[in-house]
Amino acid sequence: MSEAEGVDARFSGRLGGFALDVALAAPARGVTALYGPSGSGKTTLLRCIAGLNRFRDGWCRVNGEIWQDGERLFLPTHRRPLGYVFQESSLFAHLSVKRNLRFGQAVGARADAPAIAWDEAIELFGLAPLLDRAPRDLSGGERQRVALARALLTQPRLLLMDEPLASLDAAAKEEILPFLEKLRDRLALPMLYVTHDIAEVERLADRLVLMDKGRVLASGPLAALQSDPALPLAGARTAAVTLSGTIEAVDGDFGLTSVAVRGASFVASGQSGRIGERRRLRIAAGDVSIAVAKPEPSSILNVLPARIVAMEAATPNELAVILGLGEDGAGERILSRITRRSWERLHLAVGASVYAQIKGVALSRGDADA
Repeated sequence: MSEAEGVDARFSGRLGGFALDVALAAPARGVTALYGPSGSGKTTLLRCIAGLNRFRDGWCRVNGEIWQDGERLFLPTHRRPLGYVFQESSLFAHLSVKRNLRFGQAVGARADAPAIAWDEAIELFGLAPLLDRAPRDLSGGERQRVALARALLTQPRLLLMDEPLASLDAAAKEEILPFLEKLRDRLALPMLYVTHDIAEVERLADRLVLMDKGRVLASGPLAALQSDPALPLAGARTAAVTLSGTIEAVDGDFGLTSVAVRGASFVASGQSGRIGERRRLRIAAGDVSIAVAKPEPSSILNVLPARIVAMEAATPNELAVILGLGEDGAGERILSRITRRSWERLHLAVGASVYAQIKGVALSRGDADA
């Protein structure tokens, strides 16, 4: 991959009382999540990339094409080959699903062969049964699936998603997330995904950009930022690490799947896929306890050798402990949240060899590689 591929953007300026000063780099494929509290500048950054907001001090390149270069060059939004999906589906109420999608095709028509064919978009989002319906007859999740397909049929070189699940209830979110996972895994397309929901980040993102008050706090592979004790994610009550692994065994008798990651092999409930396929593992810090000696056999399926890599206080009486998997601690990193009393009672220290006992492992489709 050349340096020009992917998304490279820098913007600095003010909108009213809000100041934005950010630099962003995202690869040419996969989901880069922009995550942070409300008012951190996530949507403003997305709108700058789309050309909807214009700062004099701005620069944006997508897959080698300059979209903005300060005051010298500024492509208007309609000339930027991008798809934009908002919180609300914004479908044309007077058009059927099929005609909404055809509108997307017309907008994105180019002389070259389409990157995303009609049949592929319909299959990807399961829209065949919905084509003749009106938007008013669709559920919230169905409307967003149509909006996503319409955005793809414009043949974008970049897909922007601004909290596309924010207006949906929990059931509708669970309905649409598998479609977003398929989109991420199947299309060679850079995607920027704005959210303030860490669960969406864990399910979908390959890379993470942490934002606050108009600035980027950190940027990099998802698992690396999740397990960085200097960042707020590791100390959060909902802290977790998302790992990418390869299925190495499926136990049909007991309904279990073994997934290999660097330095360890995890056993998860459920039969998911075939040997050699990639899967994501979510390891919650609250599900990881620490033992200084190998425990006796128990109902816990994942008891893994590890080393303590780092420790930071999460609260006055609780600690976020970063563990490197494997005898030498050189494998993937996971988190454990324990009490300060446990740390002192077990005489734990950075560099100590321990055993990580993982009570639960959540398995989902797809890859979390950077």
